[in-house]
Amino acid sequence: MYRDLKQELIRWKNEKNRKPLLITGVRQCGKTYLMKEFGADYFEHVVTVNFEKNEAYGEVFNRDYDPDRILRELGFLIEGKPIDPLRTLVIFDEIQACPRAITALKYFAESDTENYILCAGSLLGVEIKRNGISFPVGKIERIRMKPMSFTEFVRAAGGERYLNMLSSYDLYDEIPSYVTEPMLQYLKQYYIVGGMPAAVQTWIDTADYEKVDKQQEMILRDYKDDFSNHADSKDILKIGWIWDSLPKQLAKDNNKFVFSHVKEGTRARDLEDALTWLVDADLAYKLEKVDHVEIPLSTCSDATSFKVYMADIGLLRKKAGVSYKTILTEPDNYIAFKGAIAENYCMQELVAQNIDVYYWHSGNSSEIDFLFEYEDKIIPLETKSAGNTMAKSFMNYLKKYEPEIGFRVSAKNIGDNQKGKTHEISLPLYLLWRIKDYLAKG
Repeated sequence: MYRDLKQELIRWKNEKNRKPLLITGVRQCGKTYLMKEFGADYFEHVVTVNFEKNEAYGEVFNRDYDPDRILRELGFLIEGKPIDPLRTLVIFDEIQACPRAITALKYFAESDTENYILCAGSLLGVEIKRNGISFPVGKIERIRMKPMSFTEFVRAAGGERYLNMLSSYDLYDEIPSYVTEPMLQYLKQYYIVGGMPAAVQTWIDTADYEKVDKQQEMILRDYKDDFSNHADSKDILKIGWIWDSLPKQLAKDNNKFVFSHVKEGTRARDLEDALTWLVDADLAYKLEKVDHVEIPLSTCSDATSFKVYMADIGLLRKKAGVSYKTILTEPDNYIAFKGAIAENYCMQELVAQNIDVYYWHSGNSSEIDFLFEYEDKIIPLETKSAGNTMAKSFMNYLKKYEPEIGFRVSAKNIGDNQKGKTHEISLPLYLLWRIKDYLAKG
């Protein structure tokens, strides 16, 4: 399964002043698979050092941080010969299990010998805070891997032809039904399956949603185990409470996260560390509120008022107990959570494009789902789960701030209008991956 992040690895390989590269991200999102596939495609040789599977690998770092010695001894341990750093991709996998290996990255970065050190860590943000690991700031490059995006899913599921057609159309051409219909079907499949590679592979191999459900159940159980294995004992129960409350909080009309809704009698100060654990583990995304709009938005945000989304749409669907049949048939009584699914999807797609997002709230009635900066502009984006795009809050925002561009994302076809000073763009949900193309054109 092709991952867009592979292009970043190719860029890194070709850099002259290359630093060790660390891939972080939620567990089971495909980090190890990507590293090994990249190594097989672009290197004569690959050596994988998995610190969780063999404690002896970690002991090599106990004597000193000399890169030449470390590579020599790891080579003997794993293959019976030294590692040739010029022709070998060295993978440090599950690096959070060896804090001294993290510290050693500084010395690999400063080494006179050219090398290719590619690392991955799950729950790395959690472990660094929990164990006080010394992190070599400025000596490594970091990239963040997420679950598979919608376009990655469509490619894996055999729909690349439709992505190619969408890329070839002029931005404001009406999209023909022979493209919209399969893309809306892929979107429903993505809502059900999500982007966890094991679930996607199950869908590709079997086309059986019930088997996908079982795979997602396994992933969710594994995450619960992580709470026990990687969190402080005082926080384990609280993390579970918050994790279980996320679908319920997203389904509310006002889906602002409220600590008192997690468990009766609990207070924010009792649960803040537990929520931070989920965010540090990349299992959840926080979306902070802004109530006035200025550049930079980061200085206008209210850290005490936020929404929380799950990192994977398929796991959200499964955790909420929404049947795949509900997604496919959309019965009349499937309303509130349908909107929550669409919002979570948009959050994932924007995060996948490295767009820093907020939401806007004014008074008791007006709210914009997503707000972000692009160059010198602040862009509002409103999400609708179906074809009805009427949104009073969106119109209130346009009247108040008169942005150059505003997006309405829904199941409707592409379209654009001029509303006062605002170029209002109607974007299909399945086309959100092209939002930067629309921003560039204006």
